[in-house]
Amino acid sequence: MISVANRIFVNPEYAEAFEERFQNRARMVDAMPGFLFNQVLRPSGAGQPYIVLTYWDSYAHFEAWTSSEAFREGHAKSSTLPREAFSGRNVLEVHQVIQDSRDPDLVVEAPLRLANPH
Repeated sequence: MISVANRIFVNPEYAEAFEERFQNRARMVDAMPGFLFNQVLRPSGAGQPYIVLTYWDSYAHFEAWTSSEAFREGHAKSSTLPREAFSGRNVLEVHQVIQDSRDPDLVVEAPLRLANPH
C-alpha cells in the first residue's frame, strides 16, 4: 500500500474556495482500480499547506490513475481557482505504508525505490 501526499500552499483569502472545490470534487478517482480512500487535511497554522492524501494498493495503481483520461477529466472539472490562489508550488510525496493500525496483518512489500517520483 502507498500514500501520496500532495502539499498545496493556498493563499488564505482562497481557503474557503479551495475547500469547497474538494467538497464538490468530480469523484473520478473513487472508481479507479487500486484506489482505497482520500483525505484533505486543513492546515492549523499560517503558511502551512493543505495536504491531500490518497491511498492506493500499489504505486502501479497510482501511476495508472495519473495517466488516465479520468485523471484529466477530474482535474479539469475541479481546477477552477486562479493562479493567485496558490502561494507556492505543490510538493508531491509518495510513501510506502509499512504499518496500519486498522490492519495488523498488512503485508509489507519490498521497499519502493522511485528514481523520479511524480
